[in-house]
Amino acid sequence: MTERIDWLEPSSRLTQRLRVWLEGLLRILPISHVSQLTGLHWHTLKTLDKRRLEAEVGDFEPGTVRRLVMDEFALHKGHRYATVIMDAERTRVLWVGHGNSREAIRPFFELLGERCQQIEAVAMDMNTAFDLEVKQHCPQAEVVYDLFHVVARYGREVIDRIRVDQANLLRDDKPARKVVKRSRWLLLRNAENLKDSQAVQLQELLAANQPLATVYVLKDALKEVWYAPSVWEGWQRWRAWLRQARDSGLAPLQRFAKNLRRYIRGILASANFPMHTSLLEGVNNRIKVIKRMAYGFRDSDYFFLKIKAAFPGKAR
Repeated sequence: MTERIDWLEPSSRLTQRLRVWLEGLLRILPISHVSQLTGLHWHTLKTLDKRRLEAEVGDFEPGTVRRLVMDEFALHKGHRYATVIMDAERTRVLWVGHGNSREAIRPFFELLGERCQQIEAVAMDMNTAFDLEVKQHCPQAEVVYDLFHVVARYGREVIDRIRVDQANLLRDDKPARKVVKRSRWLLLRNAENLKDSQAVQLQELLAANQPLATVYVLKDALKEVWYAPSVWEGWQRWRAWLRQARDSGLAPLQRFAKNLRRYIRGILASANFPMHTSLLEGVNNRIKVIKRMAYGFRDSDYFFLKIKAAFPGKAR
């Protein structure tokens, strides 16, 4: 014979009041801290927290989403990745899944179903094959390539390459070579983020080295293509930048410009859809914090639920 008690769930060892108190603690503290505080086992608390998250954010409810942002993040060491997709207008994480390939994001669009037709634009990194999957499921959507990733790629493929080449040319002038070799962050960082002493160092470096001055100036000019008020103005800025890159005589810059031409439609689309994956850079930083708090996650489903709960979104 059993008796139903309203303050105790069936087969549970935790009272309703204790469960609510623990769930409140687990919203703000790592499981290990709550375990030390309460004396409850780590797995008991993890199971409780995962059940709460499944009830709160486990269902796929995209709502009237119109613009998406997607990006990848490192899941574990050894080049294992996951992909996160966010509603750009409400800054709400809609979906997180394993992998960073075209096939990896297909389940998201299958869940989206007929609502794919309401998607207007999708922002992404141009180094992925996400655009092919977007065009298959949302043919009317405009792909917008992200400024942040393009500038990062420019830094790796152009600025770093030119800097190394210039340092190699200065082997007989060790002081000057040392200055060039140590100039990476001066060249990559935005001018407004430099200290006064760093700004002076940068100006002295650019005055003494024409190739570095050229790639530095064209880095800022490239950003202006994304900030154009219209597609036509963006096209004019792009043509001017491309002409300067071709005339520079710098092979790394010329190669970069040639490769970038394939993505010009998605670059110019930023004039009509001014959105970018910097939204997800904030998400990625928060993901790192969540991982540190838990000292890593072995249960990926639980980890993904924590990510979704951290970004519930805002009212449109």
